[in-house]
Amino acid sequence: MENLGTSLWITLIGMGIVFAAIILLWGLMVLLVRVTRDKPQEEVSVLETNKPSMDLKAKAAAVAVAVALATSKTSSYQGEFQPPSDTVSAWQSANRTNQA
Repeated sequence: MENLGTSLWITLIGMGIVFAAIILLWGLMVLLVRVTRDKPQEEVSVLETNKPSMDLKAKAAAVAVAVALATSKTSSYQGEFQPPSDTVSAWQSANRTNQA
């Protein structure tokens, strides 16, 4: 009975050390975030400063269409589905026989 009590105390102390270490690391992370955080700057709306003109939007759309057309012509996909062959390799045969 004394061994059970000793083992429970050892378990309790070990778990306490683990949770204390987790809490310590959590506190260190919070401290690092607070120390290394950038100073707050003036709040400026991103939408107000980066309003693209319609000309820029049209150019971006034209570039997107050109890229899509270029990649569709160089694609290796032929649009045909080729069913698997009827022959089975030795590797496939060995693995299929090993399945239970």
